Amino acid sequence: MTEEEAREWVRSNFGVSRETLLERFAAILTREAAQQNLIAASTLDSIWARHLVDSAQLVSLAVGAGRGSWLDVGSGAGLPGIVVAILLDRPVVLVEPRAKRVAFLRAAAAELGLDKRVAVQGSKIESYHPINRAAVVSARAVAELSQLILSTQHCTDSSTVWLLPKGRNAHSEVEAARANWQGSFHVEPSITQPDSGIVIAQGIRPR
Repeated sequence: MTEEEAREWVRSNFGVSRETLLERFAAILTREAAQQNLIAASTLDSIWARHLVDSAQLVSLAVGAGRGSWLDVGSGAGLPGIVVAILLDRPVVLVEPRAKRVAFLRAAAAELGLDKRVAVQGSKIESYHPINRAAVVSARAVAELSQLILSTQHCTDSSTVWLLPKGRNAHSEVEAARANWQGSFHVEPSITQPDSGIVIAQGIRPR
C-alpha cells in the first residue's frame, strides 16, 4: 500500500475531515520523533501505510463491540489509540507507563481537540482498575498474546472484543494461548501487511 493509497483508503472510509485530523496527527508524530523514539525513523516516509492505516483498520473490526470505552494498552506513540479516537466518537483510554510518552499522549490529545474523550493513564496495565469494563481492548507490539490477556483480564468481561495486531506470529500465538484461555479466537489478515495477522478474540476466560 502506497502513501497515496493509504490516504485514499482513509478518505473513502472515514471522510475528509477525519483524514485532515490524521494528517495533523502525522505532523505531531513526525515533530516529536526528533525528540524521542516514538516510531522508527525509517518508517517516517511511510507513516500513513505503516502506522495510521495499520491502526485505523482496527476500527471496522470493532463493529460488533458494545457501548463503552476502547482501552489501548501500551499506547506509546498513540498507535492505535489516538488514531481510534480520531476516527470514532467512543471514549478512549490510553494506558502507558513511560512518563515521557504519557506527556506526549496528553499533549497530542489536547492539540487535536480530543482531550474530552481521551483519558491517559500513566501506569502499567496491571495497576489500572477501571470502574466499567472495556468494550474493546487493543495493543500493538506489547506482549505475547497469553501474557497480554492475563495482564488485562481485570479490565474486561465476556463481551469485550480484543483487537491485537500480532504480525507474522498471530496464528502461533493463538495456538499457544488456547492452552490457557478459552473463547473465540480469529486471525484477520492485515490490509497493510498481508503476511501479518490481527487477533480478534471475544468471550475470553481461563481454562
